[in-house]
Amino acid sequence: MLNRYSRRITQDESQPAAQAMLYALGLQESDLAKPQVGIVSTGYEGNPCNMHLNQLAREVKKGVQTAGAIGLIFHSIGVSDGISNGTEGMRFSLPSRDIIADSIETVVQAQWYDAVVAVVGCDKNMPGAVMAFGRLNRPAIMVYGGTIRPGHHEGRKLDIISAFEALGEKFSGKISPEDFKAIIQKACPGPGACGGMYTANTMASAIEAMGLSLPYSSSNPAESPEKVQECLQTGAALHHLMALDLKPRDLITRESLDNALTLVMALGGSTNAVLHFLAIAKAFDIAWNLDDFQRISNQTPFLADLKPSGQYVMEDLHQVGGTPAVMKYLMEKGYLHGHCRTVTGKTLAENLANVPGLAEGQGIIHPIERPIKATGHIQILKGNLAEQGAVAKITGKEGELFSGPARVYDGEFAMIAGVEKEKFSWCRRRFRG
Repeated sequence: MLNRYSRRITQDESQPAAQAMLYALGLQESDLAKPQVGIVSTGYEGNPCNMHLNQLAREVKKGVQTAGAIGLIFHSIGVSDGISNGTEGMRFSLPSRDIIADSIETVVQAQWYDAVVAVVGCDKNMPGAVMAFGRLNRPAIMVYGGTIRPGHHEGRKLDIISAFEALGEKFSGKISPEDFKAIIQKACPGPGACGGMYTANTMASAIEAMGLSLPYSSSNPAESPEKVQECLQTGAALHHLMALDLKPRDLITRESLDNALTLVMALGGSTNAVLHFLAIAKAFDIAWNLDDFQRISNQTPFLADLKPSGQYVMEDLHQVGGTPAVMKYLMEKGYLHGHCRTVTGKTLAENLANVPGLAEGQGIIHPIERPIKATGHIQILKGNLAEQGAVAKITGKEGELFSGPARVYDGEFAMIAGVEKEKFSWCRRRFRG
């Protein structure tokens, strides 16, 4: 029975108004016996991460309808951290995650959808969608909107952080005002999420490792033919999940969370993963705390030479094998739980069995025998400044000890003004380790 939920309104004679409204959509009587899939898009025009998602959602709908279900698109909100960052608007970013989760749960429950596909592309979209999956526990797949292409200026590869760094370079006199403007104009050349291993690519990779998106979803670039093909394939994959009645809580366990965070550590992912996976674990009723992040960090080497601490972007990783090739390598070395099931209906090990490995001669992923750092970059700190714990990102390049004076400002804007005025003259640092 694929229409386990929608039949409550489509097959019950006591719901004539609901059926009349469905006929108004152009559905036929035979359509009302088909399963209904809610396709949620966080697409909106104000952000490159999300500007193309409505188009991808339409491709997903084609795949869903080809597989014999009714695909119905709805929308949730999005907030661009890249735009709101450095302003009071950033106060709304984290709450947007929970609004996204609430809105997806609300629509799917109220409309009696049998399954859900989330087409998402920015920092808070993905954890919000996965939190909703955990609450709903209906067959579900996340489709990542994909990474942006890198920008270029005078032989230099750019991404969103290049724009932030350019301000510091301008303050210090390292670049001209003309170069500063050119970097800003060229850093983001089109649709897709921020290109380095920032929060969006971090969460997409981790969620793929966790088993809630199709193979290659996290590394297929936003404008690639592979991304369109992935969207079309989602319909058949979801139909298979519905036939198996395989739901998110059947897939997500402590071991699948281990897989997700192991990949985060290996790739040098964002510290925001800590914030989001605590919330995801709670949505799935899985016991998980800061000690688990430290446990995974202690046992996982940092391998990826990806921005912001490295030199490559996600599109570069796509060209040498993508996220599945990295996971295949980690599994061969004994770092992943291969028996965890995924949205393909297969285990992670089965998904990776016939995946090509990392391209020969690639330099993005270091060998485990020669890691960038022997243990993970995410470190959980405890002390009198944060009694319940704090999170630091230590890639190894900045040393393991800082000793020196701290200059304190009354807010971010005062700090930026102070740095610009004093040209870093007050900075005195000593590193050891």
